[in-house]
Amino acid sequence: MGYLTTDKKKITTKTILEMKAAGEKIAQMTAYDFTTAGILDRAGIDAILVGDSASNVMAGNADTLPITVDQMIYHARAVARACQHCLVVCDMPFGSYQVSREEGVRNAIRIMKETGVDAVKMEGGASIADTVRAIVQAGVPVVGHLGLTPQSIHKFGGYGLRAKEEAEARQLLADAHALDEAGVFAITLEKVPAKLAAQVTREVKAATIGIGAGPDTDGQVLVYADALGMTQGFKPKFLRHFADVCQCMTDGVQAYVQAVKGADFPNEEESY
Repeated sequence: MGYLTTDKKKITTKTILEMKAAGEKIAQMTAYDFTTAGILDRAGIDAILVGDSASNVMAGNADTLPITVDQMIYHARAVARACQHCLVVCDMPFGSYQVSREEGVRNAIRIMKETGVDAVKMEGGASIADTVRAIVQAGVPVVGHLGLTPQSIHKFGGYGLRAKEEAEARQLLADAHALDEAGVFAITLEKVPAKLAAQVTREVKAATIGIGAGPDTDGQVLVYADALGMTQGFKPKFLRHFADVCQCMTDGVQAYVQAVKGADFPNEEESY
């Protein structure tokens, strides 16, 4: 743990930029509920993303598109209540900022007012830079997201590596600069070549948070259910399992079932 993350004060957007400047890596995970967020916060996570991946992880949808602003507010409010130390970022879901700049500003302000999170996250580059700038000018900190952007999955036609060809790599770099100039304090880089992610990290003022983008970004983010071994049948190259919560929970439930069926639970000491 570095000198910044051992500080018990609340992590802010300013802290994230100070961590980049100091060369201290930023550790981020997703969370969608009060209990999980509290565990992550107490464990020393620097930032929590209330991702629109809640659409997949919590609701079982095939992609992130169905989740609504109201649903994101529900999840983000629960997470923010649990966090005393870490920075909390909420995804702006598909359709909440693509229609117009004004609607994007309105939804960003609503999310901040109704949840208590510290920032919002948006997918896209130069095409949304004006909206990002307007949201930042309204007083809402913004995280950008480039590379594999799940809200555009139908345009991409899959979840494969992005920006591996020179033209798309040049566009991603231009998009990163556009977001940087629009005022984002961080940029998520998802499933892009490590060399390109390192170049973006060197060239922008914003902190970069990688997922499948190599070791040279300023930080890393993973979906907690993936990183802790809860998700079954999903093991992309960039994912490492840091625990086997699925097996631990399975063992615990089976032990409970056996105790109930064997009339061992509750015993006399567990009864009133």
